[in-house]
Amino acid sequence: MGFFSKIKEGLQKTRDAMMQKMQAIINSFTKIDEDLFEQLEETMIMSDMGVETSVEICERLRKLVKERGEKDPKKIMDLIEEVISDMLGEETELDLSTKPSVIMVIGVNGAGKTTTIGKLCHQFRNDGKKVLVAAADTFRAAAIDQLEVWTQRAGVDIVKHAEGSDPAAVVFDAITAAVARECDVLIIDTAGRLHNKKNLMNELAKINRILEQKAEGCSVETLLVLDATTGQNAVSQAKLFNEVAKITGIVLTKLDGTAKGGIIVSIKNELGIPVKLVGVGEKIEDLQRFNNADFIRALFDHSDDVKIEENPEAEPEEVPVEEEAVPEAEPEEVPVEEEAVPEAEPEAVPIEEEAVPEAEPEEEEKKKPFSWLFMEIGPKKKDKEEKESAPETETETAPAEEETSKKKKSWFSFGKKGE
Repeated sequence: MGFFSKIKEGLQKTRDAMMQKMQAIINSFTKIDEDLFEQLEETMIMSDMGVETSVEICERLRKLVKERGEKDPKKIMDLIEEVISDMLGEETELDLSTKPSVIMVIGVNGAGKTTTIGKLCHQFRNDGKKVLVAAADTFRAAAIDQLEVWTQRAGVDIVKHAEGSDPAAVVFDAITAAVARECDVLIIDTAGRLHNKKNLMNELAKINRILEQKAEGCSVETLLVLDATTGQNAVSQAKLFNEVAKITGIVLTKLDGTAKGGIIVSIKNELGIPVKLVGVGEKIEDLQRFNNADFIRALFDHSDDVKIEENPEAEPEEVPVEEEAVPEAEPEEVPVEEEAVPEAEPEAVPIEEEAVPEAEPEEEEKKKPFSWLFMEIGPKKKDKEEKESAPETETETAPAEEETSKKKKSWFSFGKKGE
């Protein structure tokens, strides 16, 4: 992800807090008047743009409107963008033209000095540069140990003394070692003690004298590290440090976590110090060189920026839509057919099975008595005929047969009662 994408993402909160409010104010007006300028000025001040900078932006805006004869409020945002772009001026990069090049990092504790140094070491190392770090912050407890951890991660050397030693002595030894080892960049970490301005001034003045003597002819960058989340307090810190050191650039950290990104304009306008590096994340590569043009485009969310981002987003969206449409259609049809078949079979089977066994036993029970009755009647008629046709010689069995025939006849007559 390039600088523009990172800075645009990092300035999201600033756009929501300042730019959208300004746009809402402009949309509520049908003509350009003094009331519009006053509301815009108030919004800038509330968004931590700074009183001095906000007033100057609105003054320049009035002049442009008058010179160009603008009457449409919708053109105001374009004019504000033009004014802020002119305030920032041209971007300036780090001066690394000499060998070694010296970068002295200053700032209050907690602003992100040590982290910034570690990220710079990593980036310079990836660029093929030989880097040396001087641990001149001997005042803060564990500052040397923390810096040593970062140098080990980046794979660079460090020059350190015992805690509480003279910072100027550390810088002296570091410059000597950088020249002897033919290093490309020497980065110096310093203590940030604004609560005791006199000691800070004396310490930085002493380090500057060492640099003039030992690093004569070398390019020297004095970078002030500021926490963007502090807003106008960061501008106050820059004013105090600028009194005791010749600051050549600003490193603005934690820009992605604040809605006060407008202090970049305030610092450049009020102090004349350019922002050279910005931190837009916690990763090592998230410390990036500041680009004025990209900052303006990201802050105002220009329509050209939307076009740039539409193409990469459109391609991945089309692919998953087509892929999902095919698999979704197939599984929907298959389960519908499978469920319909098993549901129809079990319902039909039990109905037929129950109907058959219930019908058969009823018919059998009704037929059994009738078949038995006719089976009994048939033989009794036959016996009667045989008795009548039998010869008279069988006298011994006659009495028994007569009795039997009488019983049968009586039973038969009972059964043939209707005759």
